[in-house]
Amino acid sequence: MDLNVIIIILSLFGLIAFAYRGFSVIMMAPIMAILAATLSGLDIMPSYTELFMGKAVTYIKSYFPVFMLGAIFGKVMEETGLARSLASAIINGLGREPHKAVLSIVLASSILTYGGVLLFVVVFAVYPFAAALFKEANYPKHFVPAVIALGAFTATMDCLPGTPQIQNIIPTTYFGTNLYAGPVAGLIGAAIIYGCGGYYLVHRLKAAIARGEGYGNHTLNEPDVDPNSKLFSWKVACLPLVAVLVLNFVITECVIWNPDILVPFQHMKGVPLVAGKVQNVASIWALIISLITGIVIALAVGWREIKTVSSMSKILNAGAIGSLLAIMNTASEVGYGNVISQLPGFADVANFLINIHIGGTPLVSEAVSVTVLAGITGSASGGMAIALELMSQDWLSWAQSIGMGPEILHRVASMASGGLDTLPHNGAVITLLAVCGLSHRDSYRDIFAITLLKTFAVFVIIVIYTVTGLH
Repeated sequence: MDLNVIIIILSLFGLIAFAYRGFSVIMMAPIMAILAATLSGLDIMPSYTELFMGKAVTYIKSYFPVFMLGAIFGKVMEETGLARSLASAIINGLGREPHKAVLSIVLASSILTYGGVLLFVVVFAVYPFAAALFKEANYPKHFVPAVIALGAFTATMDCLPGTPQIQNIIPTTYFGTNLYAGPVAGLIGAAIIYGCGGYYLVHRLKAAIARGEGYGNHTLNEPDVDPNSKLFSWKVACLPLVAVLVLNFVITECVIWNPDILVPFQHMKGVPLVAGKVQNVASIWALIISLITGIVIALAVGWREIKTVSSMSKILNAGAIGSLLAIMNTASEVGYGNVISQLPGFADVANFLINIHIGGTPLVSEAVSVTVLAGITGSASGGMAIALELMSQDWLSWAQSIGMGPEILHRVASMASGGLDTLPHNGAVITLLAVCGLSHRDSYRDIFAITLLKTFAVFVIIVIYTVTGLH
C-alpha cells in the first residue's frame, strides 16, 4: 500500500481512537489533520488556516442558522413542557406490553424529530418517560437507548421526505433539490427500518423478559417524573411541530423565489455567497422561516411555563449557545476532511470510490463513499458534507449521462449518512448513553444493530432502483 494512503488511514484511526476515549473532535480533528498534512509534505500553518479553517468556516456560514434555530426550537419545546407533554401522552396512551412499549417510544421520538426538534433534545424529552415505563413494567433498561435511537436517529432523520433535520438539508445545496426529494425511496427505506427494527427490538425485549431479566439496579440519571405535574394537551403540544412541517411544505412547493434575488449581492465587496443560485439555498430559506414560526408559536402556547421575559431570554440563550457545540463538532470534521482531500494519497482513495460502477449508476459509489466517511468521522452530516464536497459533481454528471435525476442522489446520500455514523465515537450515541445513565457495554449492541439495519436499507433502495430502472 502506498505510504501516502497509509498516512491518511493512520490519521483517521487516530481521530476515531481519541474521539472514542472522550477527546473532543473540535480539538483532535485539526491536530490529526495537520499531522497527516505534515507527514505528507505540506506546511503546517497554511494547512490549518487555509485548508482546515477555510472549509470549516464555509460550513458554519452555510448551516449555522439551521443549527441555531433548530436548537432554540428544541429548547423552547423542552422548557415549556410541550415536548414532555407529547411524549407522555403517546407513551402512557398506547399501553405497556413489550410491543406497545417499543412502539410508543419510537413514535414519540419520531414525531418530535420529524417536527423539527433536534436529535439531542429529543433524547432529553423522551428518556424520562421511556425509562419510567420500563421501570414500572420491569423491562430491562438497557434496551431504552436503542428504542429511542430507532425513533430519533433513523427514518425521521434522513429517510422521510420533508424532514427538517440537517442530514436532509445538506444535499439540497449540492444537487439543487428540496427536502422532499426522492419520496418513494425515502418511504420504502423508512418502512424497512421501522418494520425490521421494531421486530428486532421487540424480539430481543421479549427474549430478555423470558430469561427473567428485569429493569436492573441503576443509579445514574434515573427518571424523575412527577405524576402530578400539569401537562399540556397533546393536541396543543403538536401545534408548533405541525406549523413547522406545514409551513415548510407550503414554502417549498408553492413559493417561487425571484431567480435574480442574489444578483445585487454578487456585486457587493466582501460578500462571499453561500450559493450562486437561489435553487441551492431555497430549502434552507424555507426551513429558517418555518423554524422561526415554530419558535414563536411554541413560546405563545407555552407561555404559562415561561411567565417572564427574563425566563424567555434564558431559554433562547441556552438554545443558541447549545447549538455552538453541535455545529463546531461537525465543522471541525468537515475541515478535517478538506485537509485529507488535498493530500497526495487521497487521489487514490477518491478514484477507487468514484469508480465503483456496480449497477451502472452512481448510487453504489455515492452510498459507499458517504457511509464510509460518515463512519470514519462519526458524524452523519460531517461525513456527507465531505463526500458531497469532493464528489457530488462527478456523481451528478454521471447521473445526468444516464438520465437519472438528482432527487434519488439526494435521498441515497441522506440515508447513507445515517448508517455507520453511529459507531461508538459518534457524538449522538455518546450523548444518548450518558443521558440514559448507561455505558457502551450495556447498550451499544442493539444500537449497532439498528445502525447496520439503516445501512442495509440504503442498499435495498439501490437494488430496487437498479433492477426497476427507476430514475
